[in-house]
Amino acid sequence: MPPSVPSAPRRVAHILRTSLFVQVLCALVLGIVVGKLWPGFAADLQPLGDGFTRLIKTIISPLVFCVVVVGIAKAGDLKAFGRIGLKALIWFEVASTAALIIGLVAANVVQPGSGMHVDPSTLSTKAVDAKTGGGALPSTTEFIVNALPTSFMGAFAENSLLQVLVLACLVGAALLHLGHTKVPQVLPAIEQAQEIIFAIVGFVMRLAPIAVFGAMAVLIGQYGLGVIETYAKLIILCYVAAALFVALLAVALRMVTGLSLWKFLRYIREEMLLALGTASTESVMPRVMQKLRKAGARDDAVGLVLPTGYSFNLDGASLYLSIGTLFIAQAVGVDLSLGQQITVVLVLMLTSKGMAGIPGSAFLALSATASSLGAIPAGAVALLLGVDRIMDSMRVVTNLLGNCVAVFAVSRWEGALDVERAKKVLDGSAGADESESSVSEPTVPVAQ
Repeated sequence: MPPSVPSAPRRVAHILRTSLFVQVLCALVLGIVVGKLWPGFAADLQPLGDGFTRLIKTIISPLVFCVVVVGIAKAGDLKAFGRIGLKALIWFEVASTAALIIGLVAANVVQPGSGMHVDPSTLSTKAVDAKTGGGALPSTTEFIVNALPTSFMGAFAENSLLQVLVLACLVGAALLHLGHTKVPQVLPAIEQAQEIIFAIVGFVMRLAPIAVFGAMAVLIGQYGLGVIETYAKLIILCYVAAALFVALLAVALRMVTGLSLWKFLRYIREEMLLALGTASTESVMPRVMQKLRKAGARDDAVGLVLPTGYSFNLDGASLYLSIGTLFIAQAVGVDLSLGQQITVVLVLMLTSKGMAGIPGSAFLALSATASSLGAIPAGAVALLLGVDRIMDSMRVVTNLLGNCVAVFAVSRWEGALDVERAKKVLDGSAGADESESSVSEPTVPVAQ
């Protein structure tokens, strides 16, 4: 007898039960509906998204530490690790500068703030101060000093990725120096801890749909859909500029590695949708690290490039900042000269590097840029308060893709990428039978 075909309801139930992508997508739509119909109730759902983000953050620091230490120890070459870091920083600087320039060109061509005729005297800096908590971006010296840990446990307690990276590099270097004969139990113990952390990631990710539902309901309930109509020109411009930048990333990835960014997007579609729903790249960092390793990128490259990119390679934020600066200038009737716009690029190149993890960092960077120009009233930054949260989706997607492309590109340059394995995985022909919730750990490929 021919095998029985499951009924349509059973197939739908099976997909809902097994596909994280479908679960998150349904949660996204449901969150929009609840936020629109019951905004008061939606405001009470904030703990759902916040709780999920807290759980993920508890995993990130120990995961980065384990992956980097194991990567250095297995690669067996500290000089290669240094080359990976240097090449990553060069890539980050070129990519973020390109994003800034694309944003400035787009804002000059479209002029999203023209015709608003806002009176600067009617704007107050109080709302911006409330958003930023009265904080400030660190100077270059402070940023470098703050990257150095004051204590071993303090780096983990404060969830400072750069400090954890420094500690991991030191521990990995010490393991290479001592050799496996003097400390034979340390590396296996760290590898076992890494396996435990990845198992925890699988448990926490089951809560992702609940987090997306809560975060989206709060967003729509708080801001409504009307803000999209008010700032339609600016929103569309930012997203189109981001799409152009992503297209350039796709070309760069194809030229450097021969891989397809669109296939990679399909490969990480669950993580991308989760990042969109929670407006946070941190929420998907552990899973993205797993998938990059599965796709043939060596442990040391993934462990160094991806976490460093979270602090140095904010491509989406760079796009938004450059467009936002010209938007507020145009809105208050200030015509910035070419020299002033070049100053905008130079200032944002510096301020954007210290943004990660600071509340209201985009507004702090915009305020610093406005102050350096001396032509834009500080209160004009408040014009972007109503639309900032809508821009989060553009920023997180662009930031995430920019960092993932950086991992592949730098890995390829350093011979730390198994290109054939990557192509098979992205085509779905390698590990296709594996569950998405339990991404297997790849063996470390031999450097080419």
